[in-house]
Amino acid sequence: MAQVRASHILIKHEGSRRKSSWKDPDGRVIATTTKDSAVSQLKSIRDDILSGKSNFSDVATRVSDCSSAKRGGDLGPFGRGQMQKPFEEATFALNVGEISDIVETESGVHIIMRTA
Repeated sequence: MAQVRASHILIKHEGSRRKSSWKDPDGRVIATTTKDSAVSQLKSIRDDILSGKSNFSDVATRVSDCSSAKRGGDLGPFGRGQMQKPFEEATFALNVGEISDIVETESGVHIIMRTA
């Protein structure tokens, strides 16, 4: 399998490699967000998506700290070696349409939905 396509929701926290994002350019919120708090926010977002209460791309557009939020979290197609290892491994392990558990990278914590 050469490539997958995925969308994700990223929540940055005080331990993230880069402590700013499109919605928090000064990093004020990110710098005061603990990893535990980021994880619990994502868990509740994931529950809402899985139960049908929320739509993945709508939530990504509103809350993701990644600039892919503007595209509903869509990262486009990518192959091995292009993403941080934990992110890549989680994405390749998913079936199309499936949503990951919480995945931690140097960027923050993510949930990933494989789209192709």
